Amino acid sequence: MKSSAGYKPAAGWKPAPLTCFDIFDVPRYFTLTESERLLPEVERSLRDALFHKAEYQKSDDELDGSVQHIRMSGGARLDRGVYLATRARRDSSAVALREALEQIEKIGVLVKDLDIGLIDFLSLYHGREVCLCWKLGEDRIAFWHGTDEGFKGRKAIDDEVSFDASWRQRC
Repeated sequence: MKSSAGYKPAAGWKPAPLTCFDIFDVPRYFTLTESERLLPEVERSLRDALFHKAEYQKSDDELDGSVQHIRMSGGARLDRGVYLATRARRDSSAVALREALEQIEKIGVLVKDLDIGLIDFLSLYHGREVCLCWKLGEDRIAFWHGTDEGFKGRKAIDDEVSFDASWRQRC
């Protein structure tokens, strides 16, 4: 079977099965165990995003400096090749940054503050939507807060606290 664009899928190719998360715009809830299991993958993507953000900013600052130099000197010449290479590096960093953030979002994790590496995994606590909170550099997910409390409202996770995501089994 060929599509209207002339593309023919490889033999044996089948689309991935859809879940309710693909069909409906519903948030994904995680248990603490699920969140901690995903943490290494999320951390890698978060570090990638931070690296590409820094590269983007560095390249953008270089481009701004070049423009400022031209303005200050009344139209000075600049090396077009260097300028274009810097712009290409900035643009590729922007694409890589967007891809890293999309990977995190695809997992279902909320990036709250990229600069400090702050993320939340949505969960349920006594039927109430809450956030399992993690910050880059922390060993594990050790805090949670209500969705309206934010980082300053973080509470320690102890043995008494249990997070549930079992409603997903019905989805």
